[in-house]
Amino acid sequence: MSRVLRTPDNQFVNLPGYDFTPRYLNIEDADLGDIRIHFVDEGPADGRTVIMMHGEPSWSYLYRYMIKNVSAAGMRVLAPDLVGFGRSDKPSKTSDYTYTKHVSWMREWFERVNVNDAVLFCQDWGGLIGLRLVADFPDRFSGVIAGNTFLPTGRGKPSEAFESWKTFSQTVPVFPTGGVIQGGTVKELGEGVREAYDAPYPDETFKAGARIFPSLVPVSEDMDGAADNVKAWKVLSKFEKPFLTCFSDSDPVTKGSDKLLQKLIPGCEGQAHTTVQGGGHFLQEDCPKELSEIIVDFCASL
Repeated sequence: MSRVLRTPDNQFVNLPGYDFTPRYLNIEDADLGDIRIHFVDEGPADGRTVIMMHGEPSWSYLYRYMIKNVSAAGMRVLAPDLVGFGRSDKPSKTSDYTYTKHVSWMREWFERVNVNDAVLFCQDWGGLIGLRLVADFPDRFSGVIAGNTFLPTGRGKPSEAFESWKTFSQTVPVFPTGGVIQGGTVKELGEGVREAYDAPYPDETFKAGARIFPSLVPVSEDMDGAADNVKAWKVLSKFEKPFLTCFSDSDPVTKGSDKLLQKLIPGCEGQAHTTVQGGGHFLQEDCPKELSEIIVDFCASL
């Protein structure tokens, strides 16, 4: 059985802007045994639940400003760390991670937190996993906000930007987590912020999940997850609840995917879709105030 690593708590002391009480759920994996998933749970328990799902290679730290802004507006915010990221446990082998497993892990987390009338905000892999949850539990979501994400089925050709990123991720000797975040951000990260993105990974053995993630994106129809995503699209193509896109203006990886979502998902009709100005791939770092306002306004409209 592969080793499951746990980042020591002292790695997370005094991170700029991130002082949330950690919450944990333990799930059981048939191959790996017990896995602990970390999540932030802020705001009033009776407020509408907003689930903020991160992607690669970030963690719930990416949402620190948005968590505070949205919870202060009366919403309950849940922001989980995907397995292999943040304060969640980290299986030590790249072969421990598959698209199917990631969805299964977060499906169990979602069922255990047991929320209804939720709003999903998803970016990057937060969409590849979060939109699968919406397809699995459409009755438990009141709406979706998507920024810089997509749900691939293996059809079509990936962008050059994505292919370059995937090659880099698999070949770079030391995976520079904080550097990757800075590279996908328009603004300069503040003091200590790059280090906060490195904090979950004391050494390279903790980075198996972060390193392999780009290779798990289905770029052909025979890859793991592609067929399941086709099934998910059959649900999403009938999803009539409000679905809003707020992609940034400076992300070469997901550029144009917002138009595809708007075309394929009926809930997009009549929504105030917007392009967030001054945002890179990690628009949560560049434009947290604007995104917070979008979420609050969207929730108020439901």
